[in-house]
Amino acid sequence: MTQKITFPNSTPTSLGYRMPAEWEPHEATWLAWPHNPDTWPGKFAPVPDIYVRMVHALHQHERVHICANDAESAVRARGLLIKAGVEVSTVQFHEIPTNDTWARDHGPIFLTRFYEGKRELAVTDWIFNSWGKKYGPWDLDDVVPKKIAQLFELSCFEPGIVLEGGSIDVNGRGTLLTTESCLLNPNRNPSLSRTEIEDYLRAYLGVTKILWLGDGIVGDDTDGHIDDIARFVNPTTIVCAVEEDPADVNYRPLQDNVQRLQQMTDQDGRPLRIVPLCMPSPVEHEGNRLPASYANFYIANGTVLVPTYNCSNDQRAIATIRELFPWRQIVGIPCPDLIWGLGAIHCVTQQQPAAY
Repeated sequence: MTQKITFPNSTPTSLGYRMPAEWEPHEATWLAWPHNPDTWPGKFAPVPDIYVRMVHALHQHERVHICANDAESAVRARGLLIKAGVEVSTVQFHEIPTNDTWARDHGPIFLTRFYEGKRELAVTDWIFNSWGKKYGPWDLDDVVPKKIAQLFELSCFEPGIVLEGGSIDVNGRGTLLTTESCLLNPNRNPSLSRTEIEDYLRAYLGVTKILWLGDGIVGDDTDGHIDDIARFVNPTTIVCAVEEDPADVNYRPLQDNVQRLQQMTDQDGRPLRIVPLCMPSPVEHEGNRLPASYANFYIANGTVLVPTYNCSNDQRAIATIRELFPWRQIVGIPCPDLIWGLGAIHCVTQQQPAAY
């Protein structure tokens, strides 16, 4: 029988903190500058230019913080940004070494609260174990949130369980979206039940309702991160990846997720609006299907960065997202090379909410 977990009195939720939705105002976006050629075998050379494109689009709307392994790496990256016309006064480099570049998963998940008339920022530092100990080492990645919290003198809460930022999505009002294939995978927290994991999410992220989808897309080495399949775009609307070809391997699991969502409600019991988002044509590397998805977009101040894959559905996907964010500039970022590393734009970004 599952026993109720006893949390300390000072959990973020008990102190009034919550995880804001991605579309709420940002102070900055965090990136970790790419440096590991093994992540993109034979394809590393074009990857820094993709980061330059992202920073160029982001810096016009918010600050960009970049973790660099050392001063030399920061100098090289700054030179690429200047050459591309980025106003580098809006970009700040930090010598915070990483094993790899996936800031969404190893970076801090920020929280906010209003306290004594002011908005305060805090960090949650979950355990990062490289998606179930798939790649190593990950010791540098695992301590990134704590280093960032120390850098900015922020409160840092440590739940003590494994969780990656790409495995969850929130509407900022109390509802969290995730998948069974990832959070219930025995390579994350084998001793915890679904109910116990939900207790942690409620205690440390300020949510009240958890919505569970099933499986992710083929080729996703994260065991089914939500940011490849379904995303909140406002408090009551979810955009959901849909494969239109019944013969495609992703057709059935994505149909199952849509059917689940159609039966779900938000934290107030209201039905959710579900908007279908097409999938790109299959992207492969050495005969293996890569986890290419348009759902891996990133919502920033004034803009949305959308991965594109040089295929016929790129413009359809951009049009769908443009309708959902009419007041933001939609910027397509070519990702055929980035996805060789098994992740796209949302996987390498992490938002820092505004604290004002």
